[in-house]
Amino acid sequence: MEDFRRTYLRLCKEGGVEPQESVLAQLQESRDALGSRLDLSGQSLSADTCSVLARTLQKDTVFTEVLLSDCMLSEEGAKVLLSGLFGNTTVKVLDLKGNNLRSTGAEVLGKLLARNKTLRRLVLEWNALGVWDEAFSLFCEGLASNGVLTQLDLRNNQINHHGAAELALALKRNTAVQALDLRWNNIGLWGGRTLLEALQQNKSILQLEMAGNNIPSDTLKALEQTTGHNSDRQSTLRDSRSRTQILSKEIQTLKEEKGRQFLSLMETIDRQREEMGRSNGSTCSQIGQLQEALNERKSAVNSLTAKLQMTEAALALSEQKNHNIGELLIRVKAEKEEQRERQSRERRKEQEDGALREGKLLREIQNLTETNGQLMNKMEEMERRCKSQQQQIFELKQELTNSTAELKLQLAQAEDRLEIEKRRSKQALQDMDSLRQKEVEQVNRHLEGSERALQERIFKLEGQRIQLEEELSKAKAACVTERAQAEEELGRVRAQQEHVSSVEEKLRSVRSLQQEVQLQCSQQKQSISELQAKNSQQSMEMNGLRRRTEELQQELSGKDQEKMSEVSRVRVELQEQIGHLQAERTAQGGLKEKISALEREIKALSSNHREALLDKESEMSSMLEKLRLKETEIQRMREDEAQRASYLQSAILTYVQGSPLGHYSSPKK
Repeated sequence: MEDFRRTYLRLCKEGGVEPQESVLAQLQESRDALGSRLDLSGQSLSADTCSVLARTLQKDTVFTEVLLSDCMLSEEGAKVLLSGLFGNTTVKVLDLKGNNLRSTGAEVLGKLLARNKTLRRLVLEWNALGVWDEAFSLFCEGLASNGVLTQLDLRNNQINHHGAAELALALKRNTAVQALDLRWNNIGLWGGRTLLEALQQNKSILQLEMAGNNIPSDTLKALEQTTGHNSDRQSTLRDSRSRTQILSKEIQTLKEEKGRQFLSLMETIDRQREEMGRSNGSTCSQIGQLQEALNERKSAVNSLTAKLQMTEAALALSEQKNHNIGELLIRVKAEKEEQRERQSRERRKEQEDGALREGKLLREIQNLTETNGQLMNKMEEMERRCKSQQQQIFELKQELTNSTAELKLQLAQAEDRLEIEKRRSKQALQDMDSLRQKEVEQVNRHLEGSERALQERIFKLEGQRIQLEEELSKAKAACVTERAQAEEELGRVRAQQEHVSSVEEKLRSVRSLQQEVQLQCSQQKQSISELQAKNSQQSMEMNGLRRRTEELQQELSGKDQEKMSEVSRVRVELQEQIGHLQAERTAQGGLKEKISALEREIKALSSNHREALLDKESEMSSMLEKLRLKETEIQRMREDEAQRASYLQSAILTYVQGSPLGHYSSPKK
């Protein structure tokens, strides 16, 4: 630490840069704490200070962590400082939080990741690396070529979907990053999908933070599932590696123990053979016994070697079983991974098919709504026409009722007038009957003149009748004038029956007029019936239009029912797919249970193997004990034989001393 401080001061002096007091104070604190962390967080570092720090960091230092958060680094200072870490081999943690690094910083960071081989953790929170796409692509290229960085923090770096695509390409090539933090950026839907595709190929990322990126929940769940699968895979790999290491260590120790035991046995056998070779010249009987003992020991050794070979064969078989089980686990995991990928592809395909079906249904619904609107407009137009026709019919009916009322009024007036004429004629007849006797003579005198006058009047009445046929009003006026003239004539000729006949002729003319009026009424009734027929025809047309509208409404309801049936069918298909996925999930659960059962079997086999090894060791110990007992017995036999030999030697000596040869030899001495 003191060397680093001196180097910093020396480089400041050589470069003519004033050393910053905050940096010196931080170095002093680090020296007092005797730590391996260089913490300059919150210190404002100039470009000159950054260049000095870069030159000091170019050499290997004691610092393993360099914290430069919120140091307000300029583009030039960041470039110089990061360039100094290219060849550094001691710094493992680098914190550049809140320094507003932009395009130049992103490029230099990419070069740093491509060249540095010791950096494990990089914190780049609260910067602006994702603003410039080209610079961020260079950073991603450096990340792709890096093979040692395990933790990367890119929170709040304004990364969009283009930057996410570049990062996804980098993650497809990178196999070292295990923790990636991308919270509070602007990745979006497309960026989330590209990262999901990258994570389906990348098997090393175990932790991924994606909150605050406007990514849908289903994509976030898929990302969590992929990271969970990676973590599960890494944990299973670690467990399998640890188990294989433990088993290999146990097997190696067993082999070493068996080798040592075999060597000790061979040494003991060699020693016994040497001892037997040295003691071979003592006695033939002892040689025979030793030969028998040697044969027995050879048989015991052969049995032990056979047992050892059997144990080695059992070990090899257990190793083969372990290897087969490991291969089976690998195949099961590969099949599980393939099944997961196939399920994910099928799920994506089903989601795309569902989206296409929903779009098609929406387009059909839109077309149906448009046709429904057109039909509703047509129906409204027909209703307006019907209303106008009904209004015309109502007006015609009103005119018809008015005309019939007028005609009925005229008929009533004509009938009243006829009644009045009848009463007056009756009164006149009565008067004429009363005065006929008085005026018979006067009537006879004026009969001829009256006949002529009556003939003229008949012609006039015929002309008036023709006029009455033309117009009813003229007929009424003619009737009134004729009535006045008839009254005058009746006044002049009261007793004449010809006058009665003329009056009867007038009555007949009036009746004919009445018949003509009735004919006109019948014609008007016929026109009314025709209008009623037209009205009924129009009402039939209205009913047809109503039936057409009802049919259209039924067709719309049928379309709605078809749409609902299609939606229900799609829902049923989705439920069936969900059922298939659940069945596959249960199958995966069954596979997991099989894997757990296989692991339990492996554990049972390992326990059985340990028990067998313990049994073999106990048998070896018992055999060694037997060998030791045999050796003691042989030693005892050797001692007995030596004692016997000494006894025999002493007996021979005593015998030789007591023999005559001994007596003969004694005088010579």
